[in-house]
Amino acid sequence: MPKRLPAMLSAVLVAVALGTGTAAASPALVGGTAADQPYPFAVSLHTSSGALFCAGSLIAPSWVATAAHCLSAEKPATVGLRVGTADADQGGETPKAAEFVLNPHFNAADQTGDLGLIRLAEPVQATPVPLGEAAGPGTATRLLGWGQTCATPDCGPVASSLQQLDTHLVEGANCSSAFDGTAELCTDSPGGKAGSCYGDSGGPELARDGDRWVLAGVISRPGNGSTTCATAPSIATSVVAYRPWIEEKTG
Repeated sequence: MPKRLPAMLSAVLVAVALGTGTAAASPALVGGTAADQPYPFAVSLHTSSGALFCAGSLIAPSWVATAAHCLSAEKPATVGLRVGTADADQGGETPKAAEFVLNPHFNAADQTGDLGLIRLAEPVQATPVPLGEAAGPGTATRLLGWGQTCATPDCGPVASSLQQLDTHLVEGANCSSAFDGTAELCTDSPGGKAGSCYGDSGGPELARDGDRWVLAGVISRPGNGSTTCATAPSIATSVVAYRPWIEEKTG
């Protein structure tokens, strides 16, 4: 999860979290491939200087879901957003962030409850992704992100073009890093060498519902607390578990 996964204990949790170059750096998709279809709901998050540091998902015309650790050290005025394009550097829509809403159960120390919402100043035209239903071990999922594609910290730049990785959910026992089985998803690392990395934090974990994608989770952090990405299953925050809270806040 090169700059896309949530950090691990304290400084490491913030550096290994899902983002790059800010308080929350997370992994990118190591072992992934270029997006093979449009994902109009994919959102890239940028610093005031334009550097990509996290990702998110458009869940309503005026709302983006991402990881809380991506937002906890930022302010709406300093974060840039790009929606509806596979290219993190151009195209799509560039709405302004009006407000951050952090999950009240977010624990910055161990990164549990890692979910945040961004209210946009104006609605966008891109098509949001629906929230998914319950998903358990064995469910096929797809990760999206613009994070590092190599596994160690600062081993290379984040990806400019959206990447995808097909994987599946596994039993929570495979994630040893403060895993909350009631509100998190443990996601397999295919072959022990593929997964999210720095810069991927906050990005979508998708599942299929018939002929459409639905949002199952938000990429959060490594499942084993390692600073090297994709060495073990990773952890995503379940949007299903927090659906009542999301719907309350977004209306």
